[in-house]
Amino acid sequence: MQAKDFRRALVIGAGTMGHGIAQVLAQTGLETVLCDLDRGALDRALVKVRANLDKAVEKGKLGAAERDQALARLSTHTDALAAATGVDVVVEAVPEVLALKQKILGGLGERLGPGVLIASNTSSLSLSAIAGAVRHPERVTGMHFFNPVHLMKLVEVVRAEQSSPAAVAATVELGKRLGKEPITVQDRPGFASSRLGIAIGMEAIRMLEEGVASAADIDQAMVLGYGFPMGPLRLTDLVGLDVRLAIAEYLAKTLGPRFEPPALLRRLVAEGKLGKKSGQGFYAWTD
Repeated sequence: MQAKDFRRALVIGAGTMGHGIAQVLAQTGLETVLCDLDRGALDRALVKVRANLDKAVEKGKLGAAERDQALARLSTHTDALAAATGVDVVVEAVPEVLALKQKILGGLGERLGPGVLIASNTSSLSLSAIAGAVRHPERVTGMHFFNPVHLMKLVEVVRAEQSSPAAVAATVELGKRLGKEPITVQDRPGFASSRLGIAIGMEAIRMLEEGVASAADIDQAMVLGYGFPMGPLRLTDLVGLDVRLAIAEYLAKTLGPRFEPPALLRRLVAEGKLGKKSGQGFYAWTD
């Protein structure tokens, strides 16, 4: 199992993370199938990938021929089992629901040979629990990308209790092949990035709730004072308030009340203010 030999990839889930993962795989040269039950989600994903690649061409970071080749390598499907034929690697990027991930990857594990790498993009759930539902769990790893996938360099490689050294090494190698900078972490709640990111994000929301400062000023404090490329509230808008709420609830359950989501976050999610994807979160978004 070596990433340099991977030629065909399957990405499951055409949402915010899935379409970005599919894009970087296709740009790297892998024949990539993006799968989702929702044909509309697949169509929207292709529009976003095309827009990302067009912008890269406009900025001179990508040639028009390279863009066209990447798009030609990217196809879509609504049936994961049918799309899995001949793949070398599967990257799962469905919503953060443990039972859903177990069901999808468990079903695929029955069809795929033991040499196929299966990576989950989970940002906080127990990877060992996910792997436990898969035949040959030793080939399951975590491959946690960051949004926007085509721009963010970090990829967090997670080692489940069952993950073999070969599978972890192949995941790290694949991350490097995609132009990312992998870090390797053990399977613990929130891993490294989400645990730190949620702690900072929840405190920023509590500060806003308490009237300490405006969203913009809280973010500026972290950008100018601590060198963050983006403030925690703007980042939460980009990730999705609903996504961060789900992660915070999971961490509060597994690690304790210090991760308990603030009431403001729960209220905004209940009102449908999910951040950039809904047009409103801690900021108003027009594009």
